[in-house]
Amino acid sequence: MSMRDLAVAITIGVAVLILLSMVFAWRRRMRRDAVYTAPLGVPEHAEVLSRHEVLYVSTTRHDEPLERLAIAPLAYRARGELAVTDRGAALCLDGAPTVFLSKDKLVGVDRATVTIDRVVEPGGLVRLSWNVDADTIVDSYLRSTSGAPDTLISEIQRVIPANHTGATS
Repeated sequence: MSMRDLAVAITIGVAVLILLSMVFAWRRRMRRDAVYTAPLGVPEHAEVLSRHEVLYVSTTRHDEPLERLAIAPLAYRARGELAVTDRGAALCLDGAPTVFLSKDKLVGVDRATVTIDRVVEPGGLVRLSWNVDADTIVDSYLRSTSGAPDTLISEIQRVIPANHTGATS
């Protein structure tokens, strides 16, 4: 075996080890976050107030934009649509069941600049804060592809109950 062949074999071995460690880390994260579930399905007779094309970026721990949560079906980035209804917000992502965040789950909405795997112009992301369970608030990040984030934010703010204080930046 020549030195060149040995170098190639070592490089391939290191690449395989890195890929395996990434797969095992993601699987561990999926098991860790399996305790959380996103609410699925839109309630009957929900009136759609507006629709917005979005890129779903990630869901993280509240106020920890670099700590990704792998909540099914929000584990992966996707294109989709956010429908604001009179009963909450429906996130319809390509290839995934519809996640419905009812009014009582919504905590706040504001602008963000950074989240895991994504940095954009100042205020280019929409951060939607919601209760994944009774004790846990999470932040889901969206990027509007069909208009200004301010329009989307103001429409979501209209359906958030007045007793919620909202998310902080």
